[in-house]
Amino acid sequence: MPTIPNNPLILVDGSSYLYRAYYAPPHLTNSKGEATGAVYGVVNMLRSLLSRYSPSHIAVVFDAKGKTFRNDMYGEYKAQRPPMPDDLRNQIEPLHRIIHAMGLPLISISGVEADDVIGTIALQASKEGRATLISTGDKDMAQLVNEHVTLINTMTDTIMGPEEVKTKYGVGPDRIIDFLALMGDKSDNIPGLPGVGEKTALAMLLGMGSVENILADPQSVVEVGFRGSKTMPAKIIENADMLKLSYELATIKTDVELAQDWHQMTVKPQDRDELIKSFGEMEFKRWLAEVLDNKQPRGTISEEEVIVSPTIEAEYETILTMESLDKWIEKLNRAELIAIDTETTSLNYMEAELVGLSFATEAGKAAYLPLAHDYLDAPQQINKASALEKLRPILEGDTPQKVGQNLKYDMSILANAGISLKGIRFDTMLESYVFNSIASRHDMDGLALKYLGHKNISFEEVAGKGAKQLTFNQVHLDIAGPYAAEDADITLRLHQHLWPRLEKEPELASVFNELELPLIQVLSDVERQGVLIDSMLLSQQSGELAKKLDDLENKAYEIAEEKFNLASPKQLQTLFFEKLGYPIKKKTPKGAPSTAEDVLIELALDYPLPKVILEHRSLAKLKSTYTDKLPLMVNATTGRVHTSYHQANAATGRLSSSEPNLQNIPIRTEEGRRIRQAFIAPAGRKILAADYSQIELRIMAHLSQDTGLLTAFAEGKDIHKATAAEVFGVHFEEVTTEQRRRAKAVNFGLIYGMSAFGLAKQLDIPRNEAQKYIDTYFARYPGVLKYMEETRAIAAELGYVSTLFGRRLYLPEINDRNAMRRQAAERAAINAPMQGTAADIIKKAMIAIHQWINQDTQGEITLIMQVHDELVFEVDEAQAETLKTKVCDLMAQAASLDVTLLAEAGIGDNWDEAH
Repeated sequence: MPTIPNNPLILVDGSSYLYRAYYAPPHLTNSKGEATGAVYGVVNMLRSLLSRYSPSHIAVVFDAKGKTFRNDMYGEYKAQRPPMPDDLRNQIEPLHRIIHAMGLPLISISGVEADDVIGTIALQASKEGRATLISTGDKDMAQLVNEHVTLINTMTDTIMGPEEVKTKYGVGPDRIIDFLALMGDKSDNIPGLPGVGEKTALAMLLGMGSVENILADPQSVVEVGFRGSKTMPAKIIENADMLKLSYELATIKTDVELAQDWHQMTVKPQDRDELIKSFGEMEFKRWLAEVLDNKQPRGTISEEEVIVSPTIEAEYETILTMESLDKWIEKLNRAELIAIDTETTSLNYMEAELVGLSFATEAGKAAYLPLAHDYLDAPQQINKASALEKLRPILEGDTPQKVGQNLKYDMSILANAGISLKGIRFDTMLESYVFNSIASRHDMDGLALKYLGHKNISFEEVAGKGAKQLTFNQVHLDIAGPYAAEDADITLRLHQHLWPRLEKEPELASVFNELELPLIQVLSDVERQGVLIDSMLLSQQSGELAKKLDDLENKAYEIAEEKFNLASPKQLQTLFFEKLGYPIKKKTPKGAPSTAEDVLIELALDYPLPKVILEHRSLAKLKSTYTDKLPLMVNATTGRVHTSYHQANAATGRLSSSEPNLQNIPIRTEEGRRIRQAFIAPAGRKILAADYSQIELRIMAHLSQDTGLLTAFAEGKDIHKATAAEVFGVHFEEVTTEQRRRAKAVNFGLIYGMSAFGLAKQLDIPRNEAQKYIDTYFARYPGVLKYMEETRAIAAELGYVSTLFGRRLYLPEINDRNAMRRQAAERAAINAPMQGTAADIIKKAMIAIHQWINQDTQGEITLIMQVHDELVFEVDEAQAETLKTKVCDLMAQAASLDVTLLAEAGIGDNWDEAH
């Protein structure tokens, strides 16, 4: 590939790229429905050129309206082309406005084509020895290439000097006109010599040298010896005039009269106001944000500088040759830390195929390695297997260390491709989450805006939206490359911004290093293992639920004495509050009576219909979410269901899961337990389910150092029964079942900051009685009251509370003037250290168990699920009891508290039996 000298004169074939951008995806429109894709494509290409080459001199050249001198020479020239589509024509004027506003010279001359203008300027500059880079997708331009003139196709990142032209076409730049004249050009309707295609034209030129020689001695063509050469002399003689005409039509004019020479085609200061207006109208939000964020005062930038650039300076490369890949492998091996990212066909980590990889070795230096872009006319890419084998030592090695954004996903994608990713040192999603779990969403685009002030290229910008959205393998490399490379670059920049802040807080750095980072591998293994389900049993349950739902509907109609839609808030409002006269408990933001779940729960205490509707909603959700859906989620390859665990969702540090959400399968209802029966063990295995006993109460005892609680746990007492004895003033042995139930509500209610009003509602008792329970509780357990008061004070002072291991939960409303918001923050302040510490402990247990499984077992036990405080395993039937003991021991040893951690486990053929 030829080397481009610094600061080349750049000549852009605007017309060529206008059409290419119009027909290439994504086909963008603004909110008014106006097409904007062609403008986006051309401007994106211009920005890429400016960023990459920083030229001081440039011209963007477009065809002018009307006919050219070639139409006078040949009336059929380009006659077959359909008229320009209206939605493309409408984009020309706004595109020209933007180019002018970018400070770029725009040239359009009547009577000639853009090629001729570019050819004239290139010849001028070439004569003076100025390096010239012509940006085009038009093969005709190859005739202009010489030692000073190079072509670049920005959409494929192909660069051609004289040798590359010869390699591609078989002839050098000095014979491109002859080549085109012989074979013609369908796109321009240049006739050429009848019956002569690319191979024949090349053979004739290699044998005869030029069209001039062919016309001078047609008979000699026979001696060239290609197929059909014997009939060629007669054809040449018969069509000599047409061949001469074709030669003239294919020749780029290099003597166009110009209003200025290349020296005057300089980059000017941008018109910021016009860019703001145009980008706003086009709804190019990222570019608009860049202009709005530009702190450089207008008119103070030298004309020799490139004015339009991203908010971050960057050099991005698309790797298409093994030579380029080898150079990047050298860079990667020299680096201590590299950012990596994968591009794929799907968000489903078990089904997604690897489309490409991006890397960054330092801020602003990134590359995209496409491996499977297969759209029409996609450039040839390096063989995927060959590329991955070259990269395997880097990806599977402990060095260089890796940073990524949600590397758990990339780990699975690479595993699908046979690569075991190692050397993970940082993850920007988790760095952000540990730094401040509620500061923002922890996706890359949100983090880039928050911490770098940079608007990333969005996936919708490159792939489109909705039903027409492309998978990444169908995205053209001219836009896929910068998008993918930016991901790696921004990941590295985010790490460089976030990690120093975490390092300044040793406790936070410890949470990251000892909990979140090692959990990546644990969760990836659990996800990829998946869980076996009994689809037939779920199908049977769906049928039974459908019958129950039908019965509940009929029961509701009977109570209401009319048919109605049980899922319609509007119909329920009319029925409840107009026809049946139920009291209005709460209103919606628009002032209508609410029929939300909490309202239905309250109404169900006094009326039968809300109770029926609540039951109907609960069963309908179970049916649609689990019994109907789970069988459809079985992976065709593994035969198992694979959930996705999320480390960076819950503010307290708890894990959540989705597709399917395993956290929401109810345990206290018969229907929920029946769904758990469908989570089964394969032949020869059992399900082992282990969970912590009263972990949050034990954490409360440790944090509060309350003597009564510590003693009760130390003596191994039933904590709820012990609390009942204290609250109700009876001997431990005399506590009734009802008293224990009420004491349990008090224990857990206070952990969640429950008020007397809330406790009264839960126990269905008068508020003064609930307050008496709470007052008595605090009198018996004064350490708990003291802890709560101190925790509120610390939260108000610092703005956050911490778990036992240093994880922070920020509480922005802890000092809010609004009493309701402030009290909600205070309740969260009391609960978060306990819930967060419990989350941290089970994470520590998962890490310890994962290490034990990998080091000391031979596949006898596999972790398949994590649900709240519970871990679920598949175990060999013969060793189930031994493994159960070890699991419980490791869970109990996960943290050292002033009370004993207790893990209890069960074994069964399915999850419900084992729980």
